Amino acid sequence: MNEVVQFLQENPVQYLATVGRDGKAKCRPFMFALEQDGKLWFCTNHTKDVYLDMQANPYVEVTVSSPDYAWLRLNGKAVFEDNRAVKEGCMANPIVKGQYQSADNPIFEVFYLEGAHAVIADFSGNPPREYSL
Repeated sequence: MNEVVQFLQENPVQYLATVGRDGKAKCRPFMFALEQDGKLWFCTNHTKDVYLDMQANPYVEVTVSSPDYAWLRLNGKAVFEDNRAVKEGCMANPIVKGQYQSADNPIFEVFYLEGAHAVIADFSGNPPREYSL
């Protein structure tokens, strides 16, 4: 898990793919929030299409590449939870704090990836590293 968390933290703009409510693929920039209690957490708000898409089909994939041409693919089931400690942790990110002001914001939502599977690969010719999280 440490290598996955480090990769996400070192490459802060990831892309989250969902199946839209129209049945078509959707991909948008996203940010990893934090690891807590062995779970990878992300945040959004319940007024966004991405939230509604994940309510309709919770299976998502996150991908990101590094400046040295390595990449991470991470997939799992988005599970929303009203977790106060995680919401407070998200507020440490100035971008999140600027959007939502406080963990009490009623539209602010957090989710983790259940059954997460990660693959880190590059062009070295070495086999990809796989993790079940």
